[in-house]
Parts: sequence; C-alpha cells; structure tokens
Amino acid sequence: MQWILGFIGIAFLVIGLVGQAFEMRKIRLHTFKDEELGSVNIFMNKNNFKWYAIIGIGIVCWYAAERI
Repeated sequence: MQWILGFIGIAFLVIGLVGQAFEMRKIRLHTFKDEELGSVNIFMNKNNFKWYAIIGIGIVCWYAAERI
C-alpha cells in the first residue's frame, strides 16, 4: 500500500465532505426559509459539483493506494 497516496486520498475525502456540508448549508439558508422543507434538487445545485469532483478524486486516490 502506498501510504502517501492513501493519506492524500483520505485528505481529499475529508475536505470534500466537509466542504460540501458547508456549501449545502449555505444553499439551504440562502434558498429556503426556516419553515420550508429543503428541495430534493439541492444535490443537483451547480455549486456542489466541485465538491463531488474533490470527493471523486479522493476515492480514486484511496483506491489506487490500496491496489498499487
């Protein structure tokens, strides 16, 4: 196992998940009032795609670290 690549993958995963959580909170507070329920399409907001890419890079790095 490549330890450095594994740590990089885990770091990307953590950064992506935490960043997406803050982004979704910001989208929800900006779009909806407290009384309204969130939309199902909040995951398809264009601001989330950069976080999906970072999470994907983390998964690929982690998988590569396990297989190399």
